[in-house]
Order: sequence, then C-alpha cells, then structure tokens
Amino acid sequence: MMSKVSHVVRSLLTLGVAAAVLTAPVVIGSSIAEAAEPAKVYKTRKVPTLRAKVYDQLARAQEMADAGKVPEALAVLDEVKDKAGSMNDYELAMLYNFYGFTYYGQEQMADAIAAFKQAVSYDNIPESFEQGILMSLAQLQLMQGDFDGSIATLEQWDSLQQGETPAKNRIVKAQAYYQAKQYAKAAEQIEQAIAQTEGEGYAVSENWFVLQRAIYFELKQPEKVKDVLVKMVQLFDKPEYWMQLAGMYGELGQEKMQLATMESARQKGYVTKGDDIYNLAQLYYYHRIPYKGAELLEQAIKAGKVEKNLKHMTFLAQSWQLAKEIDKAVPAMMAASELANDGELDAQLAQILLNADRNKEAIAAAERALEKGNLSKPGTTYLVLGMAYFNLGEYNTALNQLAEAEKHKASERMAVQWGKYVRAEKQRVESQQDLSASVGN
Repeated sequence: MMSKVSHVVRSLLTLGVAAAVLTAPVVIGSSIAEAAEPAKVYKTRKVPTLRAKVYDQLARAQEMADAGKVPEALAVLDEVKDKAGSMNDYELAMLYNFYGFTYYGQEQMADAIAAFKQAVSYDNIPESFEQGILMSLAQLQLMQGDFDGSIATLEQWDSLQQGETPAKNRIVKAQAYYQAKQYAKAAEQIEQAIAQTEGEGYAVSENWFVLQRAIYFELKQPEKVKDVLVKMVQLFDKPEYWMQLAGMYGELGQEKMQLATMESARQKGYVTKGDDIYNLAQLYYYHRIPYKGAELLEQAIKAGKVEKNLKHMTFLAQSWQLAKEIDKAVPAMMAASELANDGELDAQLAQILLNADRNKEAIAAAERALEKGNLSKPGTTYLVLGMAYFNLGEYNTALNQLAEAEKHKASERMAVQWGKYVRAEKQRVESQQDLSASVGN
C-alpha cells in the first residue's frame, strides 16, 4: 500500500514540484504499539490510551491491507467502527486515519479526505498525531484541486505548532497558494522555506527552485526569475536552465549577458535544439558577429538540426552578406528564393550580384524576380537591370529598363539621373567609336 502512496505523491503537482510524502498511518509497520504513543503530547490535552483489543483489530486490518486484501481490511475496520460507542477519541481518530490511508491507496480520494476530516474532528488526541493527519489531508486537498481547503487545513496545522514551521510544510503551503493564484503569499512561503533550509546547511531541492521561479514569473518579477535561474544554473547545470536564463537576460534587455550565457551553453554542448541554435545565430548577428552565426547556422542546417526553410535560409544569406562573404551569401539567397512564392528574394539577390559586379547573374535574378511578381518595389528591380546592362555596355537595353523604372514613383528620380548618365556615356562611346573609324579611314 505504501508503494502506491509514494507513486501517487510523485505526481502531485503538474508543476513537477514534489510535495513532502504523505504522513504514513500511525498504525503501520511492525511497531504498532510504539506508534500508538504520541511523539509529543502537550499538557493542554488529556489523551486516552489505545486499548489492546482495538490495537489487535487494527493490526489485523493492517496485515490484510499489506497482503493486498483491501476489501477484507475494510471489513475489519467496519467491524471496529460498529463498536464506536465504546471507543475513546484516540481510538476513533486512529480508526479513521487508517480508513483514510486505505482509501488513498485505492485512489478513492473523496472517501480518503472524508476519513481524514473525521479523524481530526476528535478533541482528545495527541497534537502531533493530529498534525500528521492534517498534513495528509492538506496534500490530498491540494491534489484534488481544493486549494482553499488545503490552505485552511495548513492554517489549522500551524495553530497546533509550537516552534518554527518545517520548511517542507511551507512548501506545501506555497504550492497551495500558487495554485490558488495567491502568488504574493506563495512567494513569502517559498522564500522562507528556502532561507530556512539553506540556513540549516541543507541543500535545497531543485523542485523548490522550479516552484519559486514559476511564482516570480506570475508576479511579473523578471529580475527575481533571473536570479533564481542563476542559482539553478550553478547548482544543477541543466541545458534548459541555461536557455531560460539567456531568455530572461534578453527580456531584461541585457543582451551582452544573454549572448555570454548562450555562448557558455554552446561551449558546454547544450545548444543542440534547432530553435536554440537559430536564436544564438540571431544573437551573433545582432552583436555584429555575423560570420560566427552564419557558420553555426549553416552547419546546423546541413546536419538537419535546423530546418531548411525560407526563414532560416533567408537569415543565413543575410548573415553571410553582413559578414561580407558574398560567395557564400549568393547560394544561400538562391536556395531561399527557390522556396519563396514571390520575387522579393530574387530582387535582393539581384542587388547583391550587381554590387559584386556579377552583372549577367544579376540580370537573371532580376528577371526571375519580375516574373514571380508581387514585388514591394518593382522599380528598384528595373533599376538593377538598367545598371547591369549598362555595365555590360548594352546601353539601349539599359535605357529601356530605366524607362520602366521611371514609371514607379519610388525609383523615378534615380532612374532619371541614371538615364541621363547612360545617354551621356552612350554618346561619348559612340563619338569615340566614330572618331576611331574616321582615323582608320
């Protein structure tokens, strides 16, 4: 039965924050007589003893439950309950506490909660025993989504406590407050629990930091989220925490720290997911280290870690272009343009090729751009054609393309200027040719 209890507790919260294990039933194990004595009895209560005849019946039910004979164990408990009129408060509380754990082991949560509530309804029971039942009840209520009920039960536990509240109890309360969306109160509990544990020289559970991070996130306190993640990186060194820390630095506008964190993660071999690789490449680009980003992204695309899609190939081309690696930018841009439905990338490629004095390739790219259409600035593409043809000495064709560019307002002025220049150059060349011809004659 206890293995069942442990299994269910491990999945207590969707957050993944493990609660303290439910307090075991007092009537369990080989030393039931010892368990019958309270660990701490305050003088304010007069506690009756657990009589041998009741103990024998509870022990018999325990043996049956341990053997997997749950219906038989419940039947024995029912027999004991039939004699409730002759039982004292302590015996009745023990009976219902055992009912609670038996139901819990069978995942009959509503019955378990009802049994635990009945167990703590009796006055003359050891306070430490009552606290154990209350903690079990609070965690069950938390599991079942009764967050306010769980908080109220934990407050009842606190009212019985003499001395400092254990850190694990504060964690359960922090979980309850978190689920109830009372984030400020949750933060107070988790902070006290962590400080208390660290102050005692013990290691803080990883899941406690996970909960604290989530609470600060809900409170919209990114600086505190970052601080928690710094601790998590230092203590647990997991890839996801490095990525989350980098993301928080980005949210806080601390781009240099964001890049440094991502770079450290890359050196540790943690930047392996496609999105993370792409994000790091973007950071390199933003910080004017385009070659490193382009190299990283290109290798990832070739390895299949990053999808070869329009967005990634376009950014790769832009990175190579910024790095002034035109020979690498061109094939990347061509690959991107093949994935595009419009001619925008071909138009950009045409400009790159023109600037590289690769005029014939520039003309081919510009013509593809115009053929695909849907250009934001078609006049600019005609300008590129005009310039490329001019560079090749094809002045009439250049003028025709520039005439088309003049039809578009965005490129009209430049097209007119270039038209004047091309005509003047055409006239100069023709005059030179005429002079050479006359001298030859």
